[in-house]
Amino acid sequence: MSTLPQSILAHADALPEGGLLSPKEFLHLGSRAAVDQAFSRLTKNGKLLRIARGTYVKPVASRFGLRAPASDKVVQSLATRSGEVVAPHGASAANALGLTQQVPIREVYLTSGRSRQLKLGRYEVMVRHAPPWMLALGAGQAGAAVRALAWMGPSHVRNSLATLRRTLPSRDWQALTAGRARLPAWMAQAIGEEATRG
Repeated sequence: MSTLPQSILAHADALPEGGLLSPKEFLHLGSRAAVDQAFSRLTKNGKLLRIARGTYVKPVASRFGLRAPASDKVVQSLATRSGEVVAPHGASAANALGLTQQVPIREVYLTSGRSRQLKLGRYEVMVRHAPPWMLALGAGQAGAAVRALAWMGPSHVRNSLATLRRTLPSRDWQALTAGRARLPAWMAQAIGEEATRG
């Protein structure tokens, strides 16, 4: 018969990189105190990483030793588990879409859920609550364009839109123009003007 820590580790091994574990999932195997103690010991021994209160991940073995799982995989697991929309921050989106050369120093994601901070080894990842319009067009290219435009701001919106019109796949450009009624007035107006330009 396997012990509580062995059961926790077996479950962790079956998860993909960045898969989340919570002590609540194991309450059928022992008391809350016993489960918490098992998680605490596994964390102390480096078998699990505590990334937030009540949330753990398994470190990934690499040829250089153990490392924290990739932040985007952890954030995706968080989104799947909570049913939230989670997407990269506007600064990351602007960089990925070629609107700026600036590379964000901190990793920040936007969420439809509550704000929280995740600790992945030595790195901290911010997951910040965003207004619904910022996530209205989803996590794809059209949604990334909205977050990038919000980060660039009203003074850069026209130049940014001219670039996006050239670089976004036509399907995403159409999704952006079709979804403009859900966006702030300054952005909706600029998108409409760019869409009707020659």
